[in-house]
Amino acid sequence: MAKADDSSLDPEGLRAVQLAARRALDRASAWGVHPTPTAAILEAANLKVAPASAFDPLRLMEYLIGKAEQAASALKSAISKVFGIYDAGEQLIHIDDTVRPSKQNFLKLHEAGHHELPTHRKLFRLFQDCEKTLDPETADLFEREANNFARFVLFQGDGYASMAADYKLEIKTPVKLAGKFGASIYASCREYARTHHRACVVYILEPITFCEKSGAQAQVRRIKVSPAFLQQFGRPSEQVISLDHSLGRVLPIGRKMTRPTTVSVTDRNGQAHECLAEAFDTTFNVLILVYPIRVLSR
Repeated sequence: MAKADDSSLDPEGLRAVQLAARRALDRASAWGVHPTPTAAILEAANLKVAPASAFDPLRLMEYLIGKAEQAASALKSAISKVFGIYDAGEQLIHIDDTVRPSKQNFLKLHEAGHHELPTHRKLFRLFQDCEKTLDPETADLFEREANNFARFVLFQGDGYASMAADYKLEIKTPVKLAGKFGASIYASCREYARTHHRACVVYILEPITFCEKSGAQAQVRRIKVSPAFLQQFGRPSEQVISLDHSLGRVLPIGRKMTRPTTVSVTDRNGQAHECLAEAFDTTFNVLILVYPIRVLSR
């Protein structure tokens, strides 16, 4: 089943987050620097990454020494659920260093978002010093705000979209730009579809599995559409891509990539359009990019 949107905000909230993100980029003189200098951004924010991660079981108790009992309990509970922790009291970030470096960059900036957004910093410090916890609705909002902060900083506002517009519309482009910005291929593909000026959609799938009934298939994790695609075709709602699906032919079974393959996609008016679909297997996810052929000639 596709995951819920983890980045939607109302326009006013998004503007506030982006303002804080711009200040962070300004303070670190990070605009136009590639890959995005995460370390400089954290340093300019007076944030430090813990040298001995609290996610290391052997070092966890050492870090907890001196912490209030309830704070220690909350931290131990959090460690089993997340990859990053922001300690507001010590202006310290803990990152699970077992995840790949490109994902660590996003995690660091996500935790920096909690630090840079005044409401987050104030409430995080309050709740870390008492037995209370954030209610689920507020916690969800804070996570979406921190995700947007990290995304804006990592991709330097519209810097990524501007650069992507100069490249060919193909799956190789977000794969290349991931390294350019120091992002994961997963995050790069999401940003690519979300900000592209042409009609395109990226299906983010879980790794391919095999079953006796339908053969190869992959569960849909997320679907990201460009504004132009959404306007013309709407938002796809598939939950699984199997071999009998129109995109089943491009599942990269036993290979890293599949070449552009013709598929048919129906628009909001019921009219079929000839499109190209191509896929890339990151080993962590399968990414399928789909776009109308006619946009290539524009």
